[in-house]
Amino acid sequence: MKLCLPVEKNEGLESPVCGHFGSAPVFMIVDTETLECQAIVNTNQHHAHGMCQPLAALAGESMDGIVVGGIGMGAFSKLQAAGIKVYKTSFRTVRETLDAHKNGALPELTPQTTCGHHH
Repeated sequence: MKLCLPVEKNEGLESPVCGHFGSAPVFMIVDTETLECQAIVNTNQHHAHGMCQPLAALAGESMDGIVVGGIGMGAFSKLQAAGIKVYKTSFRTVRETLDAHKNGALPELTPQTTCGHHH
């Protein structure tokens, strides 16, 4: 399975998870079986409120899910329409988040649990 996580900087599995999806400097795509990491610079990091273009920012990369600390309704809706599941994390690093996912400890987000504003 391939998961994408917004991160503050590229430090592989030790990358710190960014608190909000659209404002993350980097997206880390991780293969949960091999733990191979691929960093993608977020070219849409600075956008107007509600104008996040997550699929464009991810440059057409293939993934099964996105794990976020927070995400706005606009970006969530676009990912949901593309069939991509969105999970919530409160863990500090990519590695901790992957461990939690492996143990079934990451809840799937719903429209009611997205952020109503940027932090």
